[in-house]
Amino acid sequence: MTTAGDNTPISVAQLNRQAKFILEQHFPTLLVQGEISNLARPRSGHIYFTLKDADAQVRCAFFRGQAARQRHPIQEGDAVLVRGRLSLYEGRGDYQMIVSGVMPAGAGALQVEFEALKRRLEAEGLFDPARKQPLPTAVSRLGVITSATGAALQDVLQVLQRRDPGMEVRVYSCLVQGREAAADIRRALRYAITDNAVDALLLTRGGGSTEDLWCFNDEALARDLAACPLPIVSAVGHETDFTIADFVADVRAPTPSAGAELLSQDQQVWRQQFQRLDQQLRLVFNRYLTSQRQRVDHLYQRLRHPSERIREQQQRLDERSTRLERAMLVRLQHQRQQQNALQRRLQAASPATRLHYQRTALNRLRERLPGVMQRWLQNYRGRLEQQAHALHLASPLATLQRGYSITLDEQQRVIRSITQVAPGQTLEIRIADGRIRGRVDSTEKAERGD
Repeated sequence: MTTAGDNTPISVAQLNRQAKFILEQHFPTLLVQGEISNLARPRSGHIYFTLKDADAQVRCAFFRGQAARQRHPIQEGDAVLVRGRLSLYEGRGDYQMIVSGVMPAGAGALQVEFEALKRRLEAEGLFDPARKQPLPTAVSRLGVITSATGAALQDVLQVLQRRDPGMEVRVYSCLVQGREAAADIRRALRYAITDNAVDALLLTRGGGSTEDLWCFNDEALARDLAACPLPIVSAVGHETDFTIADFVADVRAPTPSAGAELLSQDQQVWRQQFQRLDQQLRLVFNRYLTSQRQRVDHLYQRLRHPSERIREQQQRLDERSTRLERAMLVRLQHQRQQQNALQRRLQAASPATRLHYQRTALNRLRERLPGVMQRWLQNYRGRLEQQAHALHLASPLATLQRGYSITLDEQQRVIRSITQVAPGQTLEIRIADGRIRGRVDSTEKAERGD
């Protein structure tokens, strides 16, 4: 991130990205009051509007995932409380609020009180998962804290009858709405604890407005729930309703029926588990029975009559005797083969044998020698005749026999050019069968090309 005093230029995209990071990191979730204007609902399912008051305005984006859970309708001109976080749309550099919920402004005072209590209890650690108890694997006795005449109790009983008809249910009836409801719920909770007759508790009621559910946001009730020694599930209102009791309880269920399902085991699941365990038990028992039968059979075989054991020993002795005889024959045959091989090697290495081989080889060489000498002489005579013929062809005498002659001066030097003779000079002309002496009368130089 670019810091103060850094002169390195950055792009517009980097600027907007850093501004967005600062906004999102330094501002927590906010609750802002204002009036809705410029309301837009595109096909994407998102909702866009401007939240304004007399002095300022801010753009708001209510994305589809959150908008689908919105309980109160949103209309142009509504005075509302908007919950969300600050952000920045990088593409245009627009500062905006990402909305997570919208409620009428009339509920604002209760919401502010709710948020203040929630922050205080959370800071004290009452919402910490580490202090919460796990639910029992199997609940055989369930205590339900609710109105004995409410629809929530009927929903719970129907689920339990369907899933676990054998479960014992104790209802600790109390008020679940109105000024006295919080104190009455606390009374029912204390009675359920001292009654010591259940394995877990379900605190529940059906849906309603914020005011209807407000008794479950009581601080004293929250502290009693946190101190409850029994595992407790809070199932208040609908899925979108949240109360302080939900945050303090060990587990929060979105509806009364869901709370009953959390605390019960489906009888079909129990039946399947029982069948699986029964099959496993039968398998283990059958394996044990089979192993014991095999052990008894083995012991019975070891307790046979002595005569039978003697026969077995005799049979083993016969088998081993046969194997010993075969082994001795194989070894004797192997030694004989080795002896024969040594005899052949000794015979081949004896002086008489070697002398016989050498004498035979000498006789063969004697027989081949005359033929080899004759072939060598023929080859040599042929090469000599070829060389003599070649010498004869290259001899000057052979040239003279073909009608040519050689002219020599008085010093027997060969005359090769007319420039070597002069008129009156004596020359000797040598031909094939003799010599001719003559004198030069004149010379005539040949024309080029003659």
